[in-house]
Amino acid sequence: MTLNEYNQKRNFVSTAEPEGKINKSVAEMIFVVQKHAASHLHYDFRLESEGVLKSWAIPKGPSMNPAHKRLAIQVEDHPYAYRNFEGIIPEGNYGAGNVIVWDNGTFILVDDENYGNLNANLQKGHLRFIIKGKKLKGEFLLVKWKAKKENSWLLIKANDEYATEEDVLLQDKSVISNTTIDSLKS
Repeated sequence: MTLNEYNQKRNFVSTAEPEGKINKSVAEMIFVVQKHAASHLHYDFRLESEGVLKSWAIPKGPSMNPAHKRLAIQVEDHPYAYRNFEGIIPEGNYGAGNVIVWDNGTFILVDDENYGNLNANLQKGHLRFIIKGKKLKGEFLLVKWKAKKENSWLLIKANDEYATEEDVLLQDKSVISNTTIDSLKS
């Protein structure tokens, strides 16, 4: 998946979303989770890789409970600049609806035999990483779900010191603007 697909789906005259350009962090790789009230409420989970944000839509949202295996549908790459995007995508545009930055921070790959190459790890269909976020913390796995469609993955929380049965989604405010998705105004 490339930024070409991202750019083709958007009309930048009518949406405030950033245009798809490659850029990257200076230091640690970043992750972001955006709560997105489009046709269906979901959470967009993004990991930085080679100047873009690899992206998955998670219908039920991430969980800190290792017993919850969350469906994660891989979607088109998003530009690095999307990491701070909050606002309203107007009706008539791809993904129309409200978006907030629900969580963000950095991540590192675990047991990385590909020396930091997230794309190579994704090709294997298994990715282990440690998140240092404001809401999400600790080790997670993204595992290709071979029984489903090609773009189907599972996001799983590892059983570590941060694992909990508490519902992290109840923390519903943006980590950037401290607003809820429902309070965004057009």
